[in-house]
Amino acid sequence: MSEYISRGRKARRCYGFDEIALVPGDITFNPNEVDVSWTLGDMKIEVPILAAAMDGVVDTKFAIAMGKFGGLAVLNLEGVQTRYDNPSELLDAIADATPEKATKLVQGIYRVPVKEELIEKRITEIKDAGVRAVVSSIPQKADRYGDISQSAGVDVFVVQSTVTTVRHISTEYKTLDFARFCKRMKVPVIVGNTVSFNASIELMDTGISALLVGIGPGAACTTRGVLGIGMPQVTATADCSAARDFYLKKSGRYVPIITDGGMSSGGDVCKAFACGADAVMIGSAFARTEEAPGRGYHWGMATPHENLPRGTRIRVGVTGTLEQILYGPAELDDGSQNLIGALRTSMGSLGASNIREMQLSQIIIAPSIKTEGKVFQTAQRVGMGK
Repeated sequence: MSEYISRGRKARRCYGFDEIALVPGDITFNPNEVDVSWTLGDMKIEVPILAAAMDGVVDTKFAIAMGKFGGLAVLNLEGVQTRYDNPSELLDAIADATPEKATKLVQGIYRVPVKEELIEKRITEIKDAGVRAVVSSIPQKADRYGDISQSAGVDVFVVQSTVTTVRHISTEYKTLDFARFCKRMKVPVIVGNTVSFNASIELMDTGISALLVGIGPGAACTTRGVLGIGMPQVTATADCSAARDFYLKKSGRYVPIITDGGMSSGGDVCKAFACGADAVMIGSAFARTEEAPGRGYHWGMATPHENLPRGTRIRVGVTGTLEQILYGPAELDDGSQNLIGALRTSMGSLGASNIREMQLSQIIIAPSIKTEGKVFQTAQRVGMGK
């Protein structure tokens, strides 16, 4: 639906998580008996939640812990873990910096070049623990880092930038040929980010294994303020999942959609799946875990940019263990813990036995859904009133 914003100029109405709700199904399932797994390439993955490739979230220890719980954690190949042999002191400095100095400090820390030998070392550390290794690179570095990562035994390679298209035009540097890259890589390639139907189709045509959806919704991201671009995640996920289904009919190949960012509670995660996601990627929820390297702080991947930072450092605190965030028991009342439990319970109430069935759930536009009848929670700043 579009509305006129001026004479002859229309704007499309789009929706975010706070503006919709899910309608319970006509049948219900025991939450313990629903299937929350998803498939990436030939891999069946039990936890449909990926930890984002942010330095305040994922290091090798976190990746190992996430892997042992059945999920995937993405290590940023252009972060502190591959620039420094021992980044602990630098992570302490980022955590101790004042808000006024944090961005400048991060910019300086990230000016140190990536040490390619550390890429292999970090992947080996993860693989030696018996879990899957997943790493991320920007498109300009993907060819080189992809070769190193593949030689080291990586299981999944992620190519990620603020906005990703097949037809990227530049005279200053060589652009990545996604089709050639996907053919050369012997492991699943996840690519993102995008929010549009047409761009999704073109990316799927290159042979990618999954698509990241979301521009600017992350808790530590400032892209929407700095660049003025983005699309709310409900509409973005629905548009890109429509592209996935269209592409499936056209080619016979199913390319999973991963909603990336903008989810602060179990309810948001559930809504992402109902809108069409096959999996979700989360940063801030995992930055709050005891296992995260950020010391209770979280910063966006574009925060270190030398000329135009599109992220900031935020304090999220440490609220529990990774197990609590994923599986509970929840000690907080805001939906930020036991995300898998929330997903299972929601699926059971919606009458969905698996993720694919959840994508068919009835969605309603309901901007008052989180505030209706919650006057005491709002006044006391508890539960949904925080």
